Amino acid sequence: MDLGLKDKLIVVTGGGAGIGAGISRACLAEGARVVVLSRASQNVKDFMAEMLAAGADCHLIEANLEDASRCEAAVAEIQERFGDIYGLVNNAGVNDGVGLASGSVERFVASLHKNLVHYYALAHHALPALKRTQGAIVNISSKVALTGQGGTSAYAAAKGAQLALTREWAAELLADNVRVNAVLPAEVMTPLYRRWLDTLGEPDATLKRITDKIPLGHRMTTSAEIAAATAFLLSPTQSAHTTGQHIIVDGGYVHLDRALT
Repeated sequence: MDLGLKDKLIVVTGGGAGIGAGISRACLAEGARVVVLSRASQNVKDFMAEMLAAGADCHLIEANLEDASRCEAAVAEIQERFGDIYGLVNNAGVNDGVGLASGSVERFVASLHKNLVHYYALAHHALPALKRTQGAIVNISSKVALTGQGGTSAYAAAKGAQLALTREWAAELLADNVRVNAVLPAEVMTPLYRRWLDTLGEPDATLKRITDKIPLGHRMTTSAEIAAATAFLLSPTQSAHTTGQHIIVDGGYVHLDRALT
């Protein structure tokens, strides 16, 4: 299936590791040009080295997205170097465990800057380009927005707000033919998830307890499956009439009856 993304410029925040790297790969496979907007961690450096060796049209702009002024500068740099942005994938963030009892107001606000404020800042500054290209925004949220998790108030607040903003922006941008959708992962096997498992006393037993609760296939979702949904939602041809949607790619984890597991 041709998604019509060839030569289109797509910005993926956190696009050099985990789910973000999967999204970058999916967009590149469709012939898009990708700008990874991220801190330059070792994982990101390794990813970019792989892309360079493969001759991929993939570029890194280093940015601390918690700094709103850096978000503005990054969008300006992208525009100057690569032209108008067609797709913005807001993906970067971290479940930092700022809970109601265990956190503080200061840590809660700081977490919103890690997980939410840059979604708005980047969309705001990229908006003139997105209107010119009649592009698309995809916000990567989380099942935590729908289910809660316990001990992570700030992350849950950010993820819930991302879903609200998805609908709000979709409504606001109808006349500009800019589509806005969200993808909600649940249990996705990434290097970060694997590292968390490996800190536990019985990582394999813990993984089995988790996958036993996932109805479809009793397995983790892959980054590639999240990426495929994201690339589809970016498509100006195959998802041209899809906006304001929350797409949950989770093997039935959130909505299907627990009796099925």
